[in-house]
Amino acid sequence: MAVQELKQTTLEQNQVSADAFAEKLLGILNGGALAMMISIGHRTGLFDTMAALPPSTSEQIAEAAGLNERYVREWLGAVVTGRIVNYDFVNGMYHLPPEHAALLTRAASPNNLAVTMQFMSLLGEVEDQVVESFRRGGGVPYSAYSRFHEVMAEESAQTVLAALLDSILPLARGVVESLRVGIEVLDIGCGRGRALNMLAETFPQSTFTGYDFSEEAIAAARIEAERKELKNVRFEVRDVTTLDERGRYDLITAFDAIHDQAQPALVLLSIANALRDTGTFLMQDIAGSSFLHKNLYHPVGPFSYTISCMHCMTVSLAQGGEGLGTMWGEEKARQMLVEAGFNSVEMKQLPHDFLNYYYIAKKK
Repeated sequence: MAVQELKQTTLEQNQVSADAFAEKLLGILNGGALAMMISIGHRTGLFDTMAALPPSTSEQIAEAAGLNERYVREWLGAVVTGRIVNYDFVNGMYHLPPEHAALLTRAASPNNLAVTMQFMSLLGEVEDQVVESFRRGGGVPYSAYSRFHEVMAEESAQTVLAALLDSILPLARGVVESLRVGIEVLDIGCGRGRALNMLAETFPQSTFTGYDFSEEAIAAARIEAERKELKNVRFEVRDVTTLDERGRYDLITAFDAIHDQAQPALVLLSIANALRDTGTFLMQDIAGSSFLHKNLYHPVGPFSYTISCMHCMTVSLAQGGEGLGTMWGEEKARQMLVEAGFNSVEMKQLPHDFLNYYYIAKKK
């Protein structure tokens, strides 16, 4: 009898566990759907529009946003049932609470999480190609991601630009003062060049160079530099795997750019060679450990590994690279920096930024 009771208890416990997991899966399903709706709410400006409106009907919201009412109404159905927007069913009125607007509107930047939600639909575009890579190996090239540089520029505006002058640069002792006097600066994987253009505008005595292998990104960087009439910055389409420059730069930066390189070790070695002996390499990269078990409670662990699988790792493999991945982690980063020739490596964090580590590396 005791054995039978034990079996019954085990079955009941298994069922409780199965029910809990089923509930978790439903939460994931709804969360994934809401991520897409939040992305659409950002891209269409619906959150910005609703933040400025009193409780309104779907017709009023659609008119204010300049959008089709039928689509707006269906979108509202998703965000109301997702508890993002409040709904007064008696009067047919919708309202975006201010505490939600504080995390979903452009005015809320750098705290606008709707920007990051865009990655879900962006990565969905290449799911078929990633699945094929699971079967055949290789990877998915950058060219397959239609809006990658656009979304990354917007994301970087929040994580890098917003904190660059007041928080990030001061992490490297003496860099701000040197920039004011005038030094040579290189940004690796500069993308659309928003960070470099900001630096060039702020420190006119210094000279800035940006390298990226994306022609579309470099074209956008040049357009912005021309619009701002900047004469101390240049952008070049270039593969940074090997740089034929030695001892030229006083400061080299890389913002979220090293881990998805085809040959990151060679890039770091080239950076060390291109840096003057007294220069500084400032590298921002994703916070985390190189060891999976140490990332079990990472606040965005699943998201980070997903971004790696669906983008950072696969674009490296598509180039015949090593596929280092987003979550290469602090331990691996330190090891590779030392192997590249940096004898001094500090890792620092900003109080408001749990997503990134900032490495200050020097040869001497």
